[in-house]
Amino acid sequence: MIIWLNGAFGAGKTTTAFELHRRLPDSFVYDPENVGGFLRKNMPPACHTPDFQDMELWRSFNFQMLKELHDNWKGAVIVPMTLVNPAYHGEIIRRLLDEEVPVVHVILYASRETILRRLKKRSLGLVSREAFAVEAIDRCLDFFDSQKDALKIYTDGMSVEQAVERIGEVCELPLLPDRRGRVTREAGRLAVWFRHIRG
Repeated sequence: MIIWLNGAFGAGKTTTAFELHRRLPDSFVYDPENVGGFLRKNMPPACHTPDFQDMELWRSFNFQMLKELHDNWKGAVIVPMTLVNPAYHGEIIRRLLDEEVPVVHVILYASRETILRRLKKRSLGLVSREAFAVEAIDRCLDFFDSQKDALKIYTDGMSVEQAVERIGEVCELPLLPDRRGRVTREAGRLAVWFRHIRG
């Protein structure tokens, strides 16, 4: 099973993905953004696009990787990635479904106000560093509103743990209990945040 965690930039996809991974035995987190970084480092600047998702190679590579993981990995594959271009959604998620790869498209949905608040927290108050994410909010929400088959989890006022529990419930996943205290939980979340800071 592939669990695609979609959501606006700053919706908490990465944090939720790694918390789900921690509680779901035999799961693996696959980050398509790493492919974008690889392509930019290994192609001349003239070949770059402002958004690496606009590169056909990025889309085809991620489709092939996810198909490969499905064919060779028995556990769940968790994919935290904003994907709101309908054509690109078709080239990856719809194409996987057409290949009979089970994909659960989960949207971590939040209001514009909640997303802005999370972006402010993520940027330590320097929201100007999140200009791309802020500009994309309305585009993301418009796409999410059009998705009738996706599983929408409304995360306004919901903790990461509650979001993970909800995903586990609707996907019928055998989640391990979370017996960590608050300090340990927050320390683990900070570690994930530091490892995935985008430069």
